[in-house]
Amino acid sequence: MIYELPAFRLVNYISLPCFNDLHHVCASNEGTLLAAVTGLDMVVEATTEGQVLREWNVLGEDPWDRFSRDIDYRRVPTTKPHRSHPNHVFQLRNDIWVTRFRQRDAICLTASGQRIEIGVQWPHDGYLFGHYIYFTTVDGHVVIANQQTLQVEKIIDLNEMSSSPQQVLGWCRGLLPLDEHRIWVGFTRVRPTKFRENLEWIKNGYSYRHKPTHIALYDLERRSCLEEIPLEPHGIGIVFSLFNAPPVVGTEQCESATMEHSAIENQLRGGTAQADSGAHKLA
Repeated sequence: MIYELPAFRLVNYISLPCFNDLHHVCASNEGTLLAAVTGLDMVVEATTEGQVLREWNVLGEDPWDRFSRDIDYRRVPTTKPHRSHPNHVFQLRNDIWVTRFRQRDAICLTASGQRIEIGVQWPHDGYLFGHYIYFTTVDGHVVIANQQTLQVEKIIDLNEMSSSPQQVLGWCRGLLPLDEHRIWVGFTRVRPTKFRENLEWIKNGYSYRHKPTHIALYDLERRSCLEEIPLEPHGIGIVFSLFNAPPVVGTEQCESATMEHSAIENQLRGGTAQADSGAHKLA
């Protein structure tokens, strides 16, 4: 779904039979759409009219070895367990990259051999800001890689900035840098899942007291949490991504209120282009 800002008016909608458990979509430099089709371990490039231009299996295999073009995957409740679980697409210069959950990395789909080793834990995101690429990991780390060298330069543990270090911050996913030091990060309350391996990281020294769904503003230089905004009082239980929504003309909004608005609109599928993942649960 593509929305016009700042009114959040729906201007376009495409739906393809290969869509299953979509996690992310972005506009390419060429004006096409790049979608992370998580359920099929695939990235798809399509026009805004819905014509598929290119398909990549994120493990380097034939995209249709394990799946069938004859099946409408929009009607398939789940294809789990996923072998890779791609969850974010981004362009670095003119190359297309994808963040791979199971492999704990990001790889280039259009230039073989280029890879960013994240390693710390299962990652999301891949936000380009300044000279760097920002990732989150589910256990509360921000991983910052250099766009030129593709090497990780900083790994920041947000748990160390918590007032309750033994309390689980939440399923960490979604970020928005404001400048070189300040960054908003999203956290979703951890809930039970039959895929227990997805929550194994919680056993690593954490209690089972889970914080509610929220977004938090961090100063990475001072290693401190500046602000938290609870989202469950607004009816938001899951955070996928954060966007810097433009302020509405005629209203006064402070920075934190603007960010809260961004998170709320994101949950309602706001933004320039946002994937509709259907009955999406934690990874």
